[in-house]
Amino acid sequence: MPSIRRIVAATDFSEFSERAVQRAARIAKQHDAELHVLHVVRPLDLYPSLTLTPDEFGHNDLELQQAEQTRVEAVAASLSAQLGIRVRPVTRLGRAHTEIADYAAEVAADLVVAGSRGESTLMDLFLGSTASRLLRVATCPVLIVKKPADAPYRKVLAAVDFSPVSAAVISHAISVADGARVEALHVLGSEVEQRLRKAKFVRIDIADWLARLRTEAEQQLDALLAQVEPGAAVGRLVQPGFSPAVICQSIEAGQVDLVVLGRHGYGGGLQDWLLGSVSKDVAHAATCDVLLISPVVP
Repeated sequence: MPSIRRIVAATDFSEFSERAVQRAARIAKQHDAELHVLHVVRPLDLYPSLTLTPDEFGHNDLELQQAEQTRVEAVAASLSAQLGIRVRPVTRLGRAHTEIADYAAEVAADLVVAGSRGESTLMDLFLGSTASRLLRVATCPVLIVKKPADAPYRKVLAAVDFSPVSAAVISHAISVADGARVEALHVLGSEVEQRLRKAKFVRIDIADWLARLRTEAEQQLDALLAQVEPGAAVGRLVQPGFSPAVICQSIEAGQVDLVVLGRHGYGGGLQDWLLGSVSKDVAHAATCDVLLISPVVP
């Protein structure tokens, strides 16, 4: 299983980021990892309506960063006292998503944890929230926390497509689960079936083809599980349909607390941004926490 030694939890002191920090602290306790609580202060020169001199910008930014450092230190002290974990309070000045990603790379973080907030404005729709932007630039696994961290995860869903990142998806699901029930899900894409039906293939031929496809997928899933975690108690699911919809339906039906999947398509250009990838669709639509694994993770 992957080793989690260093976790970066991003906070802006909102309710959503508080959930993320609490979940990160739970995982740090579970893995005896060091937790870095990071708050990024947005410099005043990023606010175009302000008219200050360069010296005034710098002076006010420094004062604000010092004040916010005090708040982060209070959060860190509280977590350390409650859970007996090592916590490092950190503040940075800049754009949140780039500073979080850069800091995570600097300290060789094994996991970044951030809160999720609804995107309700037109600007957010086109530019994306901090969490959405972070997913495009971070190179380590990113956990997007949507639910209160009142209890350990009870059920974890690992969605795999048999690409090279699938093994890491299974490993991270088992690692973060900490005794929770884990199920591996593979979705048989519906695109080929739809094309065959439109081409007026005989229905029984399509049914037979789908049955063979399911059998092959089940065998691949068994082989993947045996390769990654031999003997691990991981359930197996193979379902047909449109991948994001099936994953989200499985989350609801199974009362899943955490879904883990590969981070495909982020940063893939305008087409991917407009059409969306499976990982991006699930990250936005899932009602549970979402852990996205980068393809570069071994």
